[in-house]
Amino acid sequence: MAFQDLEVWFVTGAQLLYGGDAVIAVDAHSNEIVKGLNESGNLPVKVIYKGTVNSAPEVTATFRAANNDDKCIGIITWMHTFSPAKMWIHGLQELKKPLLHFHTQFNKQIPWSEIDMDFMNLNQSAHGDREFGHMVTRMRKNRKVVVGHWQDEKAQAKIAIWMRVAAAWADAQDMLIVRFGDNMNNVAVTDGDKVEAELRLGYHVDYYPIGDLVAVQDTVTDAEIAELVKVYEEEYTFADNAKEGGKDRKQVIEAAREEIAIRKFLKEKGAKGFTTNFNALHGVDQLPGLASQRLMAEGFGFGAEGDWKTAALYRTMWFMGQGLEGGASFLEDYTYHFDGDKSAILQAHMLEVCPLIAAKKPTLEVHPLGIGGKNDPARLVFTAHEGTGVAATVIDLGNRFRMIVNQVDVIKPQPLPKLPVASALWIPQPNLEIGAAAWILAGGTHHTSFSFALTQEYLEDFAEMARIELVVINKDTTISNFKKELHLNEIYYLLNKALM
Repeated sequence: MAFQDLEVWFVTGAQLLYGGDAVIAVDAHSNEIVKGLNESGNLPVKVIYKGTVNSAPEVTATFRAANNDDKCIGIITWMHTFSPAKMWIHGLQELKKPLLHFHTQFNKQIPWSEIDMDFMNLNQSAHGDREFGHMVTRMRKNRKVVVGHWQDEKAQAKIAIWMRVAAAWADAQDMLIVRFGDNMNNVAVTDGDKVEAELRLGYHVDYYPIGDLVAVQDTVTDAEIAELVKVYEEEYTFADNAKEGGKDRKQVIEAAREEIAIRKFLKEKGAKGFTTNFNALHGVDQLPGLASQRLMAEGFGFGAEGDWKTAALYRTMWFMGQGLEGGASFLEDYTYHFDGDKSAILQAHMLEVCPLIAAKKPTLEVHPLGIGGKNDPARLVFTAHEGTGVAATVIDLGNRFRMIVNQVDVIKPQPLPKLPVASALWIPQPNLEIGAAAWILAGGTHHTSFSFALTQEYLEDFAEMARIELVVINKDTTISNFKKELHLNEIYYLLNKALM
């Protein structure tokens, strides 16, 4: 139900050259296609047919209306017949919503024994879509092109991915990230140009001193805490020291107080994500690890040490993946396990890993942290389930943002009896040697937003919508070719800036 209030508009291109009867047929076919897409059960967002456009004024009026409709998250275009591309110019110039060009046709197969010139004149998607595609390319408009028959599940699956990404893009356009404290001292990769991020990605990042959170924390009641602790007891296995009567029960109480306060603060501000910093904990009992874990599971973006870019990216990846299996989390590269072809990276953080990726029911435990100078924090301890996923980050290169995506294979780790944190162990594709080297060459961060639910295609679509650079590390990556790609990208963006 996550996308039930959203719409994608379906606009069919044609012209009046072939007469009114042809336009009527085009409209009937379009209605049937939209009805079939909606009834397929494969699309997360409802498709709304907005009619056949036959002239420049009709195109422009439709695209202007889409821009001004909050429910509309994107446009699907299809040229049933020959639609002269010049009539799309002004509308495309004004279009602000994501665009998907569906290269399909009404009939699935050629009616060999019946085809005549009337049929040829009407069914010209192979012709009209190329005319339209030329203009979109000439205008340098980013879009997704899906080729296939409208009844084919493979084509519908690609549309569904684009829809989820378009919904997440719409969600990002009013995304507020709250930073409790500033960026970790002297750390470069987790910071960046917040003005450019708002221009390019829609993110708005606000700083709040930890004292503002403490003021909310002081209003939390014992009844609120007791109610939340009951939820903890229902959802997690408790370590002995965290149980009622245990020596560290007070730390569970304080963790609940912090979670309630952060949630209240974020909701009051209308924020969709937040960051913390263990250098800025004045007035709180402990680093809010448990709160961060649980709020991520609700969909709030999170980044440690002031990392607002990863907080925003997590929110976007979580939003795309709603209703899909696997889960998502903020993660950090910690240490390597060198074992030949099975060499892997232990992913964890001090505390803040989302339980959506847990292999089994997490355990709520309290242990010393050794950093931050505060009381022992409560946290959920678990290991991630096995499977293939994507790890992503966004970095600021000064003249542009770059998204780096690595496909990874999460494997079962050995027990960690003396490291009571949530963790995942993964092998970056194609292997640790190439995957880690490529990540470093691309300037990747030590923080990632990770998802089991998404694939590379989701993030490709997002980078297209955001008009940011994308580099992908997967099973086909070689260091030689990857270096060439980075060098060519550098030339492209330098020339592109010079021409602007």
